[in-house]
Amino acid sequence: MGGDTGYDSEAFRVAYDKVLAKWPAEREALTVATPFGDTRVNTCGPRDAPPLLLLPGGGGATSVSWYAQVAQLARVRRMHAVDVIGAPGLSVPAGDRHPRTVADLTRWLDAVLDGLGAASADLGGHSYGGWIALHYTLSAPARTRRLFLLDPTQCFAGYKAAYLLRALPMLLRPTPRRVRAFLEWEAGGVPPDPDWLALQEAAAGFPAAKPVTGPRPAPEALRALDTRVLLIVAANSRTHAPRAVADRARALLPHVETAVLPEVSHHTLPQSAPGDLAGRLTAFLTGA
Repeated sequence: MGGDTGYDSEAFRVAYDKVLAKWPAEREALTVATPFGDTRVNTCGPRDAPPLLLLPGGGGATSVSWYAQVAQLARVRRMHAVDVIGAPGLSVPAGDRHPRTVADLTRWLDAVLDGLGAASADLGGHSYGGWIALHYTLSAPARTRRLFLLDPTQCFAGYKAAYLLRALPMLLRPTPRRVRAFLEWEAGGVPPDPDWLALQEAAAGFPAAKPVTGPRPAPEALRALDTRVLLIVAANSRTHAPRAVADRARALLPHVETAVLPEVSHHTLPQSAPGDLAGRLTAFLTGA
């Protein structure tokens, strides 16, 4: 690992490729040029199917973390999972021109969709990726057909203080050991996928840019959103109060379906409920 705090790019790539190998064999790796640099997009599914753009959570999640969902989703959509530029992954920022504001993230995703030849797309995001996806939908509603959010953070409720306190040592001085300890704590005793966990460890110390942060979307903007939204909340999430997230979303969004999945934690949600979750997402995307 190059020492307890050192980042090893080769080890990261090995761990990344090991998780990517869980994807269907017909996957493709694309590079899309944007004003902020080259974005890595992992793609699969029929070329003539409607596009679906997927955004991962923060930290070392990366695009490959959707592996448990891609096989089923790729039956009905051309899936494009992106590595957020400036974050861990294989996207390459153009010098220091990484996104710094929500408007920059909108410009970046506009460029990604343009590069994929998609005038519009379904959009999905997990955790921090859900925050990005919701802000993008509010900024560019004409380009988002349907939106699903998997336990999104800072969208409908704030973080629990206990979660932030537990995360603080990892955030201040990320090491593989601290990353593992934090994720195992949040998983609540349910062992995370070992290959996915190894990728999170390998991402410790990744030379990432400061992520774009900001307030939760304004209530009046959410009330005016005409896009259909599916919100899936992890019942065992230690990140925020799960029921409060679902209740707040129902109170604000005019076209929202919500579900709380039992026995699932925040960080492992995309990997730990593959059958039930993929079925719900497919039904939402293809329903009338």
